[in-house]
Amino acid sequence: ELRDEKIKEYKEKFANPYVAAEKGWIDAVIEPNEIRQFLITSLKRLKNKKEITFSKKHGNIPL
Repeated sequence: ELRDEKIKEYKEKFANPYVAAEKGWIDAVIEPNEIRQFLITSLKRLKNKKEITFSKKHGNIPL
């Protein structure tokens, strides 16, 4: 009885992604049936992404 109550309390507080989303700890909660499409879309966006590199103005000299 007490154990079941504690388990329920734990699940509501810590095993719930919506609580983490409310606190800003995660960006989004993806439902299981949306994972495949989310990954496909994300990988397509990254396919043509180019890394921006900045030229060095000067190097570090050894001291």
